[in-house]
Amino acid sequence: MEYTEKLKTFPLLSSISGSDLEDFAKLLKPSDFSAGTDIITEGDTGSDMYFLIDGDVDIIKTTVFGDKFVCASLKSDMHCVFGEMALIDSDKRSATVRAKSDCTCVSISRKDFDAYADSHPAAGVSLLRFIGVNLVRNIRKENENLNLVYQALIEEIESN
Repeated sequence: MEYTEKLKTFPLLSSISGSDLEDFAKLLKPSDFSAGTDIITEGDTGSDMYFLIDGDVDIIKTTVFGDKFVCASLKSDMHCVFGEMALIDSDKRSATVRAKSDCTCVSISRKDFDAYADSHPAAGVSLLRFIGVNLVRNIRKENENLNLVYQALIEEIESN
């Protein structure tokens, strides 16, 4: 199935020209996931980034005590990607992505992404810049969250 038209709706790909986008789409591998299936598992290594084409997913984190909690829910009409950190490094997955409903995703591996960026440098820079901005935004948000937790801890200690 051809996903080029659907991919045009993803902010990540909004600055990619028509022919570059078509070349990018040729590298994508479609996958269907049943509701309840883990697409990505926290702690596993992986090298693919996913585009959520159809369906809903939950992003699940595990606490230091082993408890799992949903930290975000994504819907296909949000034009989301996940697993993008795997295009930059080979570290373990930072969260589980679980299909909340039956889902269709397309993915690109780090190897294919690197080859694409080498052969389409302007598009590669644009994609990496967008991914970088999103990662920085996430880091800033987490820093705010850590500050709130730290402040709450200090207040709890001082009240005792």
